[in-house]
Amino acid sequence: MQQPVVVIGIGELGAVFARGLLRCGHPVYPVNRDMDITVAAADLPDPAMVLLAVAENDLHAGMVAIPAAWRDRVALLQNELLPRDWESCRLQDPTVISVWFEKKKGMDAKVLLPSPAFGPRAALLKAALESIDIPVRVLDSAAALLFELVVKNTYILTTNIGGLVAGGSVSELWRNHRVLAREVASDVIDIQEYLCGRRFDREALIRGMLAAFDGDPQHGCMGRSAPARLQRALAMADEAGLAVPTLRAIAADKL
Repeated sequence: MQQPVVVIGIGELGAVFARGLLRCGHPVYPVNRDMDITVAAADLPDPAMVLLAVAENDLHAGMVAIPAAWRDRVALLQNELLPRDWESCRLQDPTVISVWFEKKKGMDAKVLLPSPAFGPRAALLKAALESIDIPVRVLDSAAALLFELVVKNTYILTTNIGGLVAGGSVSELWRNHRVLAREVASDVIDIQEYLCGRRFDREALIRGMLAAFDGDPQHGCMGRSAPARLQRALAMADEAGLAVPTLRAIAADKL
């Protein structure tokens, strides 16, 4: 029998990973919010991996709460994730996957693009997801991972914030409101560069975003979290002293 894997948070995404891990022969030890994580770590001190699959708003608290015995085998997945998030929680060398599939209640997982992963447990994530027909790309460097995380953040923030103005699908945003989409993306990339402490090839980020548009052209732009994402983006822009004029204009009109 394979080593067990801990999955913290068995929601829609966590359940997808759990199914793939079980298919690969790994017993899955679920941890939910009603369980004492310290007791769980004492019961299972040597798992193959600890996958943190909690909701976006619970991510920071979840990283902080990881017991010492598990901290060297953590895998992370979440939107708006960057190295500074796990570094601030003193997680060193986690495995990280940028998830490019969607899972909603009552529906099978819908793949937009192969999900890039990097870190010590990337091969395990690849084996688990590919056992259930979800493709994964294992990256060869931390720099490649950072770029992929910024692509995902650019996609999420541009579509959500642009959607506050344009509504509709991602293909409609690009087809009918391309100037708006580029202006929002430019402001978003300004913030990402500040958060990462480095510059990126902006056109390469846009190409990555457009590849995701092509992966699901009818994907809706504006999720329920769009106003909160805009508010968080503006808070980061204020911290950095960034102008982000398009984001500020949208906030003045829509918030």
